[in-house]
Amino acid sequence: MFSIIKIFTLCFILQVMFFTPLIKLKAEENFNSWLVSFKKYALTKGISQQTINDTLKNAIYLEQVIKYDRKQPEFYEDTKTYVNKRANPRRAKEAIKLFKKNENLFNDVENKFNVEKELLLALWGIETNFGKHVGKMDIISSLATLSYDMRRRDFFTSQLIILLELIDNKLIDPSSLYGSWAGAFGNFQFMPSTIKSYAIDFDGNNKIELKSSIKDSLASAANYISKIGWKKNQPCFYSVKLTKNIKKKYINTSARKISYKFKISSWKKKGVVKLDGSNFDTNLKAALIQPDGKPDTPTFLVFENYEKILKWNRSLRFGISVCTLSNMIKA
Repeated sequence: MFSIIKIFTLCFILQVMFFTPLIKLKAEENFNSWLVSFKKYALTKGISQQTINDTLKNAIYLEQVIKYDRKQPEFYEDTKTYVNKRANPRRAKEAIKLFKKNENLFNDVENKFNVEKELLLALWGIETNFGKHVGKMDIISSLATLSYDMRRRDFFTSQLIILLELIDNKLIDPSSLYGSWAGAFGNFQFMPSTIKSYAIDFDGNNKIELKSSIKDSLASAANYISKIGWKKNQPCFYSVKLTKNIKKKYINTSARKISYKFKISSWKKKGVVKLDGSNFDTNLKAALIQPDGKPDTPTFLVFENYEKILKWNRSLRFGISVCTLSNMIKA
């Protein structure tokens, strides 16, 4: 019996070893066929033949991108782990140093766009560790791979078309396009649609440089978060606890849609109190979220500003991390 089990195990291993390269080869073949079709589609969207030829000639299927897409930390890390990795005293200390080094720039950007410098530092720190980790993936190949993949094909196809438009219009140098596995670029990890809508030339050299220019990067980030509705000096979230049973429908566990927004006074009647025992200092409308989706896990009342962070990155834990780090820097 034992030997039969060993034989079956060995056969299974051999099957995996034999078929895995075939599966990979098939994916690459299908990708190449898709790429031919995509080039024709890009032409119909007004992209020049020259840009299509030059930009997509080296596009390849990146299997690692699909692996990253299926295993994002937002999906498998609990809230406490996720937030503590990104919002911690070490990062807050580094942010304060960077502010002091570029104090005039940060103050100028804050005054011009009405966005707190602490928020910009928090976004910069969490997105790329202040420019240290802007990504080394070939963005063209990453976006092409994700456009070919079925999970979010429409979104990434639109991003790839926009990127080709930006290249076509000489707004982006294609040789600089190395970033995250998801196609995000620069100090603040802008997707192509964000670059098109919100990136600006702040240093006055007639170029938009989101990787090499701190001025362009900060101003573009401030312009983005301001244009989507950030309100300076309004709260982002409160850590809370529940002292009464609350209907599950009132507890948001997904970032796709935040529902059931009530004034703080109403939440207090439902038994929601601040985790540290202090009094609420506002009566603005807020929603209740529980990112881990389980009782006795981190729970928060989140405000309108928090939802603006979700437009930046649709992850409940990301939003809490950004606002937590911003508060740590401010303190």
